[in-house]
Amino acid sequence: MQILLQKIKKAKVLVVGDVMLDRYWFGDVERISPEAPVPVARITKTDERAGGAANVARNIASLGGQVRLLAVVGDDEAGLSLERLLMAQGVDALLHRDSEISTTVKLRVLARQQQLLRIDFENKPSHEVLAAKLDEFKLSLLDCDVVILSDYGKGGLVHVQQMIQAARAAGKPVLVDPKGDEYECYRGATLLTPNRSEFRQVAGQWQSEVELIQKATQLRADFDLDALLVTRSEEGMTLFREEQVVHKPTHAREVYDVSGAGDTVIATLGLMLAAGLDLPEAMDWSNRAAGIVVAKLGTAVVSASELFS
Repeated sequence: MQILLQKIKKAKVLVVGDVMLDRYWFGDVERISPEAPVPVARITKTDERAGGAANVARNIASLGGQVRLLAVVGDDEAGLSLERLLMAQGVDALLHRDSEISTTVKLRVLARQQQLLRIDFENKPSHEVLAAKLDEFKLSLLDCDVVILSDYGKGGLVHVQQMIQAARAAGKPVLVDPKGDEYECYRGATLLTPNRSEFRQVAGQWQSEVELIQKATQLRADFDLDALLVTRSEEGMTLFREEQVVHKPTHAREVYDVSGAGDTVIATLGLMLAAGLDLPEAMDWSNRAAGIVVAKLGTAVVSASELFS
């Protein structure tokens, strides 16, 4: 274990994608509003956490790896808060500021640990800022072992195909957490990590494990992927490679909140590959990490002490 921990400390991961600030308002609900039939939440506590690609980065830092994050934020208070959080958590954050947009914020109102409401503030970055990020991405490739592209569909990965091509040309494995039902832009990636519903969007329904394997094999071939990892919630996760299918049952003892679990999976996977592990072994660690993080409230990370104890 000590050898692995030493390798993790030396591992360097470059994370690029859509970042957001997750804000939580906690309170109590004791009455219904006289203005409309809605609950009145009396807020007693607030919290904020780095989300999206920023959550991928902070998971890597929490596990002891070296991580650089490349993303676009607004020139606003939320962007400053996000930068401050990332610095405090040991992430080397290169955040390009776009004065034309607002930093993506997801505000959740909770009472008695139940979510009452979520409010999203978001818009897409300008082409000029994204072009500058692409240039910096190519420079950052020189000093990393693995690349993770975290796509939340917020516009931060418009140049994802160029990034994949640049990373592969530089000999760097590139892992992608995809979004939407159009995967052509991810062609040539080393690995895609869709969850069960995301995979179903692209591949369609399946009625058996045999049919799932057929669909996964076809999708991997269609988009020239080295591997495909489908996270399947309570069913665990399945890795599809050339002539190999590896399944890991879930490690979750208690499922409390699945938000951000995909971030933890791809973060752990990328870090373990950067530390020199092979894909099935890296997958095993990421499965364990997911089992830990889903027992936590909201956007959360797994620490090295939790994963390796």
